[in-house]
Amino acid sequence: MINYLMNKITLNIHNISTAVEFTTKDSSRIREIISPHNSSIIRQSLAQARLEPSHMTIAHSHPNTEEIYFILSGNGEMAIDTERKMVGQGDAIGIVAGAKHQIRNTGSEDLVFLCMCAPAYSDNDTVMCSNLLEPDQTADREI
Repeated sequence: MINYLMNKITLNIHNISTAVEFTTKDSSRIREIISPHNSSIIRQSLAQARLEPSHMTIAHSHPNTEEIYFILSGNGEMAIDTERKMVGQGDAIGIVAGAKHQIRNTGSEDLVFLCMCAPAYSDNDTVMCSNLLEPDQTADREI
C-alpha cells in the first residue's frame, strides 16, 4: 500500500497486441502482457504462452515463484511433480513454488494459456530438470 501511494500510479493498461514475443529459459514462447518491466506492478507478472501441437515446455521449477496457468484454448497434458492431468479451455492450474512442472500440447491446434507469476517471472528463478512427460514421438522438437 505504501508503494502504491508513493508512486501514485493508479492505471496500468497494456494490450497484448503491443507485447513482443520472446522465448523463456524453459523454451516457452510468451508475450509478457504486464510486469515490472513495463508497468508500476512490482510483485507479479502476467504473460500469454503458446505451444504448437505436439510440443512441450522443458520441465522446470521456480524455487521462489508461484504460478497459475489459465488455459484459453486448446488441450494439453500438465505434469506437476509426479501428478499428470489432461487440461483444456477454462482450466486453471496452480503451481506452488518449488514444484517441478511441464506442459504439453496434445491437441491439433495451438495450446494458448495465461501465466501469472508471483513474484514476477525471472529467468534467474527458473531451474531446469529432467522431463516429467514422455516425449511425443510425433513431435519434431521440444520448444
